[in-house]
Amino acid sequence: MQVDVYNLKGDVVGKVDLPDGIFGCAWKSDLVHQALQTQLANRRLPWAHAKTRAEVRGGGKKPWRQKGTGRARHGSIRSPLWVGGGVAHGPLKFRNYEKKINKKMLRTAIHSSLAKKLADQELKVVDSLALSSAKTKEAAKSLKTFFKNSMGSVLLVPTKDNKIIHRAIRNIPKVKGLVADSLNVREILEYKNILIDKEAIKDIK
Repeated sequence: MQVDVYNLKGDVVGKVDLPDGIFGCAWKSDLVHQALQTQLANRRLPWAHAKTRAEVRGGGKKPWRQKGTGRARHGSIRSPLWVGGGVAHGPLKFRNYEKKINKKMLRTAIHSSLAKKLADQELKVVDSLALSSAKTKEAAKSLKTFFKNSMGSVLLVPTKDNKIIHRAIRNIPKVKGLVADSLNVREILEYKNILIDKEAIKDIK
């Protein structure tokens, strides 16, 4: 599969072959949804926590003697039956939301997402994402020139040795850099446009 290669001015400067097994993959919405749900679940941390009777402060003394008072027997004022006591079946911070998906399915979901972006003309290959300096101003100017001042959110996929680009774009809103081996379904779908360095294609492959 051949696609156009652009420079950072937005001009077509050549062609490049993209692997059909990745960028020609069929759109598999159910699999992409499963991969996305798995990724979001694995990032989730439980924050709600209700104290059990063992965690609530106090209640060490038996409130009254076992027999002879005519009242029900109790061993602690921190029982779930008492106001101010522990919670019997409340949310706990130890809950595990983790889900699993096998590697082949995850890889296919990423390929399907990339192919969908390419088919929707939201994925472009550039000859180089290298910048002369780590200046945010330079990076912002290049992106505005490329997208003709209507870029929206952008995900950049530079080569592994391009460290400057990450420093240059970190203060630009809705712009993120991600190396090829960190590509994931959530960020592929989250960003409107994707720019891939031509040399990073072999890393994706």
